[in-house]
Amino acid sequence: MILVTGATGFLGAELVKQLAETGLPLRCTRRNHSVIPQILLQYSELIEWVEADICDIFALEAAMEGVTQAYHCAAWVSFKQADKEPMISTNVNGTANIVNACIDAGARLIHVSSIAAVGIAKTGELITEKHYIEETPTNNVYAISKLESEMEVWRGIAEGLNAAIVNPSLIIGASAGTAGSGALFETVRKGLSFYTKGSIGLVDVADVAKCMIALMNSDIIAERYIINAENWDYKDLFNTVANKFHVKSPSRQAQPWMLELAWRGASLISSITGKDPSLDKISAQSASQVMNYDNSKVKQAIEFEFKPINKTIDEIVAVLTK
Repeated sequence: MILVTGATGFLGAELVKQLAETGLPLRCTRRNHSVIPQILLQYSELIEWVEADICDIFALEAAMEGVTQAYHCAAWVSFKQADKEPMISTNVNGTANIVNACIDAGARLIHVSSIAAVGIAKTGELITEKHYIEETPTNNVYAISKLESEMEVWRGIAEGLNAAIVNPSLIIGASAGTAGSGALFETVRKGLSFYTKGSIGLVDVADVAKCMIALMNSDIIAERYIINAENWDYKDLFNTVANKFHVKSPSRQAQPWMLELAWRGASLISSITGKDPSLDKISAQSASQVMNYDNSKVKQAIEFEFKPINKTIDEIVAVLTK
């Protein structure tokens, strides 16, 4: 039996879809208010849905019965300082529970971390799996939660857990719609005047799932892998997306001080409206950083070739245009 946590999320749903297409029986966890994604409805005969919060040890133990492989995709994603303590507690303790349950069951684990948990390379160098955050990023609550969650997996590996870790870059895909990473494309579609000088790693959601499945079915243990298809300058990305939408490309470069004012203004509006800010401090700061990632380790490990990002962008544009 295969277990997938976070199966109702963007990545989790794609992973479950690919696993279901092989005809293997699956057990997927969800919270009581989570909605089953549309793309999984056709596989209902193969999927056993169980209500199990990753912080509920007893529910997890029941969900792990008979499981030999587990994919841990569940996580709370937020960059708001107000969510810092509960998010870290949920992500770290939840991962610790998954790790312990897998050890007890003798199950192999593929854990989804993030490039947020990977460090920064020297200027002109690619970021690799050997990089770790040297100083705790006190303001990036998501990075803290992913780093400490990853440490729980390494703790489990030291205790005999059969596991590997993936660190995806920004995951994109048509199934995101206008949520998550899809918001970036929707913003460009509606009209964006500014671009930033930084760069970002991008990867198709289907490729992340494929890499996870290939790693699960390998004999690789105690390794972490950056899952990144291509590195793009924000300017080139925004221009490419704008051209495909047939809208005006951003023409002005946003300076750091402008981004500073923008996130502070968004924070003020958020405090008044109660809605999430349109731009947070971490996103504003990272938008000016050059972050280029080396994907050679995973390509060599599983002989994988990534889908061109231009093709993924075409698929996203086609869906959002409709």
